[in-house]
Formats: sequence, structure tokens, C-alpha cells
Amino acid sequence: MGIFGNIFNKSDDKSKKEEIKTTINWIPLTTISQIEEIKEKSTTKFVGVFKHSTRCVISRTVLKNFEQNFPESVNEQLDMYYLDLLNYRDVSNEVGYEFQVMHQSPQFLLIHNNIAVLHASHYDITQINLEKNLK
Repeated sequence: MGIFGNIFNKSDDKSKKEEIKTTINWIPLTTISQIEEIKEKSTTKFVGVFKHSTRCVISRTVLKNFEQNFPESVNEQLDMYYLDLLNYRDVSNEVGYEFQVMHQSPQFLLIHNNIAVLHASHYDITQINLEKNLK
């Protein structure tokens, strides 16, 4: 611990940071072929895609808020995919093309019957009522 840490009683121990508890069963979206899987699944249930920029403070804040407020009751109705768009930009581009949604970051798409029935970006994601939209 540095001198300023001692003076201000701060700790360098990152394990003491509050971990986000989430009920989301994230499925990593890393290949273009998974888009066909998403389309197929969307014929029997809703599929969510969260596109996240790991370098963006806004994206990190929105993701944290999304995870903290995710209603556990929708887990059975919804498969949730997580897309790190910096590492999988080609996949992100294909998601936009397949579901006709202009790229934003962060961005959430709700897909049903091969159509993006809802999409939101930036802080608008935090306003989505998933329970209402899955009915």
C-alpha cells in the first residue's frame, strides 16, 4: 500500500471491491455462426443480445445497472447473449445486418421470431421493462 493509501486508509486489495451479483445466465457471443443459433432459438423463446464496449465507461455503467436490475423471473423466457464488440467486431456488424439495427454501444436487442422486436442503446437500456416486453 502506498503512502497515500496509508494516510487515507485505502486498500489496494481489489478483492474487497463489491462484486456484482447477477442472475443472468450469459452466453458469450463470439462467432457469426451463433447468429443462426439465435435466430433458431428466437422462434420458440425471446433472445437478448447485449453489445458491450469494454473500454467505454458508459457501457460499463449501463451493463452494471442492467445486471443489478435484471429480473430473475425472466430467465426461463429469455436466453441472454453477451457480445464484447471490441474483440468480436465482425460478429457485432453481422448482428446489426441480420436484425436491421444500426450499431450503437452499448446496445441491447430483444429478438423474437427472427426480428429485433425491441432495441435500445446507451442509458435507454436501463429503462427497459423486460417483464412487460416478454408478454
